[in-house]
Amino acid sequence: MALLCLIWGTTWSVIQLGLRGVPPFTGVALRFTLAGSLLLALALARGIRLGASRRERWLWLANGIASFAVSYGIVYWAEQWVPSGLTAILFAIYPLIVAVLAHFALPGERLTLGEIVGTLAGFGGVGLIFSEDLSALGGPQVTVAAAILLLSPLASALGSVAVKRWGAGIHPLSISAIPMLVGAAVLALPAATLERARPVTWDGLSVFALLYLAIVGSAVTFTVYFWLLSHLRAKRLALIAYVIPVIAVGIGVLRGEPLTSRMLVGAACVVAGVALATQRR
Repeated sequence: MALLCLIWGTTWSVIQLGLRGVPPFTGVALRFTLAGSLLLALALARGIRLGASRRERWLWLANGIASFAVSYGIVYWAEQWVPSGLTAILFAIYPLIVAVLAHFALPGERLTLGEIVGTLAGFGGVGLIFSEDLSALGGPQVTVAAAILLLSPLASALGSVAVKRWGAGIHPLSISAIPMLVGAAVLALPAATLERARPVTWDGLSVFALLYLAIVGSAVTFTVYFWLLSHLRAKRLALIAYVIPVIAVGIGVLRGEPLTSRMLVGAACVVAGVALATQRR
C-alpha cells in the first residue's frame, strides 16, 4: 500500500507533463498498450493460464472498460484544463463510492459508524490541502471538465468492486494485463477520430512521461493493487486515494513549494480519518 501511494502520488503531475506533447486519448491508449503488453508477456512467460473461465473473460471486459478506458480516458481529457490538485480533490470521492457500493454488493463489508466518519474526515482533509485550487472552478471550461471528471472515480469504483466480487482465484496479471489492452483498444477509437490532426511531440519529457506512467504507474501498481484487493477489503484499500494527495504535497515541498498550515491541518485530517476508518473492532 505504501508503494502504491508513493507511485500514484506522482502520476497526477506526470500526466500533465505528458500532455504537453501528446494528446490525451493518444497518450492513455499508448500507456496501457505498453503496460498491458509487458504484463501479458510476463504472464505467458510464467505459464499463467489466461481466460480459463467465462467469469474471467467477463471481468476482462468489465474492468477494461470501467477501470481503464472510462476512468483514465476522462482523467487525461480533463487534466487539459483542471489543475492536478483539483483533480485529486474530485477523485477523492472514490473511497466514498467504493464504501457505499461495497456495503450493498460485498459480503462482510457493511459500513460502520467509525468508517463513515473516518472516510468523510479523509475527504475533508484532501479538500483542505488543495482548497486553493478550488478557485480554478471559476472558468466555464474548467467547471464543465471538473463535473465530467466526477465520472472517473465512479467508473474506477465499479471496476474495483466487480473484481473484488467476482475475481476470486484469478491471477492479478490476468486482471491487469488484458483489461489494460481492452481499455487501450477502446480509447484508440477517440484517439484516431478526434486527435488525428493534433501534433505529437516526442521529446525527452514526453517519452519519460509515457514510460514512467506505463511501466511504474501502471504495470507495477495495478498488478500490486489487484493482488492486494484479493487480500484486503475493497473499502479499506480504496483509502489510499486519500493518502496519495498527501504524498503529492510532500513531493511539492521537496521541490521548493511552500508548506502552509492549511496543508499540515489537511494532512492531519487525512491521517486521522484513515486511522479511524481502518481500525479493527
